[in-house]
Amino acid sequence: MPTVSFHTLGCKLNYTETSTVAREFDVRGFSRVPFGEAADVSLINTCTVTEQAEQTCRNAIRRALRANPEAFVIVTGCYAQLRPEQIAGIDGVDAVLGATEKFKLFGLIESFAKREQTQIAVSCIDDVADFGPSYSAGDRTRAFLKVQDGCDYSCSFCTIPKARGRSRSHPVEATVDHARRLADQGVREIVLSGINIGLYGLEHGTDFLELVQAMDRVEGIDRFRISSIEPNLLSDALIDFVAGSERFQPHFHIPLQSGDNDVLAKMRRRYKRALYTSRIERIKRLMPHAGIGVDVIVGFPAETPERFENTFDYLADLPVSYFHVFTYSERPDTTAVDRLDRMGGTPVPKQERKTRSKRLRLLSEKKKHQFYVDHLGQTRPVLWEGSASNGRMTGYTDNYIRAETPFDATLAGTIEPVTLQELTERGTVAAGLLFSLV
Repeated sequence: MPTVSFHTLGCKLNYTETSTVAREFDVRGFSRVPFGEAADVSLINTCTVTEQAEQTCRNAIRRALRANPEAFVIVTGCYAQLRPEQIAGIDGVDAVLGATEKFKLFGLIESFAKREQTQIAVSCIDDVADFGPSYSAGDRTRAFLKVQDGCDYSCSFCTIPKARGRSRSHPVEATVDHARRLADQGVREIVLSGINIGLYGLEHGTDFLELVQAMDRVEGIDRFRISSIEPNLLSDALIDFVAGSERFQPHFHIPLQSGDNDVLAKMRRRYKRALYTSRIERIKRLMPHAGIGVDVIVGFPAETPERFENTFDYLADLPVSYFHVFTYSERPDTTAVDRLDRMGGTPVPKQERKTRSKRLRLLSEKKKHQFYVDHLGQTRPVLWEGSASNGRMTGYTDNYIRAETPFDATLAGTIEPVTLQELTERGTVAAGLLFSLV
């Protein structure tokens, strides 16, 4: 039986797409092995958000070849879409597949035999109109369902529109059908995922709220989450619907990127700080217990020390739960690089970027710690996951607090009300079981 290994870099959407391609290998009789072990075929799904992500991709290629110098190495994803010739120049790479070609892999590659010349199949991203549905389900408690791809925005730091093309999606009913299939597989929670999910459905004359309302009627799924949504696309109606829904969880992830209006303008973000504040205030007014995550970029060229302090102070006062902090890195063919003079003309030194990132990550830890402390003594439902570590199992509350309890195989995949008792040294909350909800 031929073997295959997979390695995924980047966002949750990449993981859903790798999972979909992996199932195609399963159907064709391949046996999966962990990445890093000898495999006949190794597929690496790449990211290009940061310079480090690209270096990690190159390291992964070398790792696959160390495990088996005769492995047929396929590289796909955003880095492959943007820099196919660069990847093809790496010794040992056999095929480079673009954003849509990854889903046509078996129609493009005739045999998985090493060859002297690298096969490149990358469509012009401007011509890509197809939507490739995908999902990843893990241990079947939670699934990430891709409902939207691409982006119509032009943020000055971002290469994603060039790597994934314009926004596109399936019609509502087709997307709901995927959710029903996941329900049939025993999935308890679905995370709706996309590149710019708030743009869902525009080409079909619908919108993301209509999809959310339709998903809320899918039988067999106990929980839904919205992975990440731009603040200018997070409408009052959507917040209100989540607040009144029994199945959409009180948990939001809302990119901010900067808390300074001048930096936001240079980034070409489509909102100002006041709008972001209004979104957070409405969520907290309707759902005081809601968990809220924030994306923030530090070290952007326009971010002077004073503007960084504006961001830091703003986030310190904002009632949010945690941050994802990204250190800015220069990406080729972006406005921030090509028109550095418009950004301010002077890059932030890399050591200063690291210092700012560290400060915000420490602030994030304090925010998360306080959010957990504020909920101690409360009773909240937890979806328990099936994996165990040191005799413990973990799961998330509705508002995204990571809880743990002694491992019990019968709890896996169940939703249980628990009392949140105390913080643990592992960054979780010890949970006391009450009674079953199911």
